[in-house]
Amino acid sequence: MSPTTLFFDLDNTLYPSDNGIWASIGNRMNIFMQEQLNLPEEEIFSIRHSYYENYGTTLRGLQIHHGIDADDFLAYVHDLPIEEMIQPDPELRALLLSLPKRKFIFTNSNIEHAERVLYSLQIAECFDKIIDLRAMDFQCKPNPEAYHIALKLAAESDPSHCILLDDSLRNLTPAFELGFYTILIGTTDSHPVANHSLKRPHDLRHVMPTLWYQ
Repeated sequence: MSPTTLFFDLDNTLYPSDNGIWASIGNRMNIFMQEQLNLPEEEIFSIRHSYYENYGTTLRGLQIHHGIDADDFLAYVHDLPIEEMIQPDPELRALLLSLPKRKFIFTNSNIEHAERVLYSLQIAECFDKIIDLRAMDFQCKPNPEAYHIALKLAAESDPSHCILLDDSLRNLTPAFELGFYTILIGTTDSHPVANHSLKRPHDLRHVMPTLWYQ
């Protein structure tokens, strides 16, 4: 393998999963569904789970079944003090700046949220492009079409030249099947669809030092 392109998931991958952001986003999804769509509070968890399993995201299910406006939903659920919840990460910044490969954000979130996270971490300039749910025409991970779109937007024709770092095995599985080199973030436990498992993306240089060879 001679990788040329790295795709990084955003939430719970570039920052720790225990900082409360994802839980807060989920809570605001619940409130939106209850208040804006008048869905019964006791049914929201099962509805969200069904949409996540069938469509990859709650948003996609709400679009299909309720015709909600994506911009309204995204603005509401991401209305959080991100800048207070995420601190700059100079160690990650140094790693990314030193890595002589093309680097893309590949996220089921929207670009506005992604930019706020990246600027808070102070790593925005480390990436060539953000591939978000709009860029994917809402065909989000783990829909195989999302990976084909990401490859096209990255001008990369060969998945075997690509690495995907993601905290979700569900999202890594289609990439692995397509031929990506996959890295599971958040644990060191091994898994059949993960070529490597890392606690943090910061550890990438320790397990794949040849990425820094020109």
